[in-house]
Amino acid sequence: MKIVCAPDSFKGSVTAAEAAAAMAAGVRETIPAAEVVELPFADGGEGTLEALLAAWGRTPETVDTVDALGRPVQARYGLSPDGRTAVIEAAEANGLPQVSDVPLQPLRADTYGVGIIARHVLEAGAEEILLCIGGSATTDAGTGMLCALGAEFHDHDGAPAPPGGAGLGEITQVDLSGVDPRAHSIRWRIAVDVENPLTGDNGAAAVFGPQKGAHEQDIAELDRGLTQLARVMADSAGVPAQHYLETPGFGAAGGIPLGLVSVFGAEVVPGSAMVSEVLGLQEVLADADLVLTGEGRLDSQSLGGKVVDAVASRAPASCGVVVLAGAVQLSPAQCREAGITAAFSVAAGPAELAELQRGAGQLIHDAAAHACGLFAFPRPRLD
Repeated sequence: MKIVCAPDSFKGSVTAAEAAAAMAAGVRETIPAAEVVELPFADGGEGTLEALLAAWGRTPETVDTVDALGRPVQARYGLSPDGRTAVIEAAEANGLPQVSDVPLQPLRADTYGVGIIARHVLEAGAEEILLCIGGSATTDAGTGMLCALGAEFHDHDGAPAPPGGAGLGEITQVDLSGVDPRAHSIRWRIAVDVENPLTGDNGAAAVFGPQKGAHEQDIAELDRGLTQLARVMADSAGVPAQHYLETPGFGAAGGIPLGLVSVFGAEVVPGSAMVSEVLGLQEVLADADLVLTGEGRLDSQSLGGKVVDAVASRAPASCGVVVLAGAVQLSPAQCREAGITAAFSVAAGPAELAELQRGAGQLIHDAAAHACGLFAFPRPRLD
């Protein structure tokens, strides 16, 4: 048998690579003769960098940059084995954890540090950037990142607009003459795991602003600013403003897609689809007999372009799909409809979350061994 282990991370417990290794060990214990493939996976959000580096057998590069408030930090990025593809997790520079030691500043926080990482990637000679943008503390539509790459944003008097979301509403002019030409020549792909538009009741500020510290007045200001910038960028690009305001996914990570799509023609793609392509998931599963996947919680959101959905939708009909999760909240009928053969909780019994997290690796190992027992024939007998 060929058995593929392609899980997401179990957040707060184990990385995708650790989960894949635990599953693989459980498989080998039960079916020693099986061909086992470990393929750590991610959906374009947190953990994507680690998953891709693990699959590539690469270690991360480190660069000095700044966090969302302009304070010095170190950030990681990854390069593919041939050096042509770079993976940047924006949250390495503009993430909420880096600024959790001070009161959140939703109007001030910006993406300048992400642009510094991109500059280093260009220096490294990459031909493509895969930008993963979840977990941000910013709502600046990528303007800070663009400034780090040479763009300038001015108000009606020609003065530089303030950084962060607070300055978006003042922008009336965009000067792209100083943008690094290499940034125009490479391919940009932005991995998103949400479909929110840029503005409105379901937009970047209204939905994600509160978790970044934005109050009602801040949300209104940010929404107005995003609307203003979308109109300015649309005029510059020669497209209708509504295209930027209403396109699904443009509200991800405080509107980062707006800046990069309008200036560089970046592609906005579902994160799991992008990772699937980069890792060659379809090809790996083509001759598989069984695939084990999983995440912390299997629920309705798992079926909306997340890792489990990506794996189940790409597995051939002859391949069993088994999900191992901390909690299983889908019925057997829902699983079957989603192309999932079976789903099992890794919890051995009632326990506190902290206890389950501490023992997650062993629990995943044991659950994988139990699940593979269904495929191990003949049944072992005691003499």
